[in-house]
Amino acid sequence: MKKNIARFAFTAVTALWGAQTLAADLVTVTVAASPVPHAEILEALKPTLAKQGVKLEVKVFNDYVQPNLQVSEKRLDANFFQHIPYLDKFNKDRGTKLVVASKPVHIEPFGAYSSKFKKVADLPKGATVAIPNDPTNAGRALLLLDQGGVIKLKDRNNLYPTVKDIASNAKQVKIKELEAATLPRVLPQVDLALINANYALEAKLNPKRDALFIETTSPYANLLVTRADNKDSVGVKKLAAALASPEARKFIESKYQGAVIPAF
Repeated sequence: MKKNIARFAFTAVTALWGAQTLAADLVTVTVAASPVPHAEILEALKPTLAKQGVKLEVKVFNDYVQPNLQVSEKRLDANFFQHIPYLDKFNKDRGTKLVVASKPVHIEPFGAYSSKFKKVADLPKGATVAIPNDPTNAGRALLLLDQGGVIKLKDRNNLYPTVKDIASNAKQVKIKELEAATLPRVLPQVDLALINANYALEAKLNPKRDALFIETTSPYANLLVTRADNKDSVGVKKLAAALASPEARKFIESKYQGAVIPAF
């Protein structure tokens, strides 16, 4: 009896020691992400990364500024919410030196939504059109309005157009620039709103189903971003590989049904 008790105690202590050792060996990576789809994709990859020795901590943000600032200031290891045109503009405007840490992961088709009209042709003269107020997504919205025939831009190859670059505005639409996260909430108050897919999905709007029109081509694939001094760290490299894995592709395709499209 005493031998059995001793054997049990030894086994329990060994198991506890093993668990503590495993926990100590885990590399922790803290990543800022937009709630949908970025944080959801990361959460889905947590078990796989844990088996590879990476403890993933996801910090959810509802804006496009703090995730970059906090990575730059070394308060977080990486972020997952943005595309290269936004990153390039942010680095230039803010003096940050953030770098791309992964292959393109997914594309979120930017869409034009209306709770008042079913097609673009129904937009009245003088219609109010809401777009994001950050330079990159404002430009993206204007390019989509050009694609949809609402306006015409001077140069469709310019990824950062502003309202000053509108060459023709036949419907005389009034463009309002608002915080991107607020656009789903103001949708009932405007005639048309150009909404990033992550905010659209949070509001239960599916770009493929609910948008009057969406991007047909896009250079705006989302990817993992970090600092140069952290790009080659074990945790970030394993996370980057996981985001480009068959498991990630399967999750994106099954979860979002075309509303989010794998880019690899």
